Amino acid sequence: MGIDDKASNKAEELKGRAKEGVGEATGNEQWQAEGRAERASGALKQGIEKVKDAFRK
Repeated sequence: MGIDDKASNKAEELKGRAKEGVGEATGNEQWQAEGRAERASGALKQGIEKVKDAFRK
């Protein structure tokens, strides 16, 4: 995966953080849960990319 994928994963994580924050501010539990899930998904994908990069070197 290239730089585009890494940027996409980071954007997904940041989007999740924003959605979670809005959910907390408004008391919307669904947005909080969706935000946590998106944030976790983006972080997991970033971790996988780091492992792949470590094995490529």
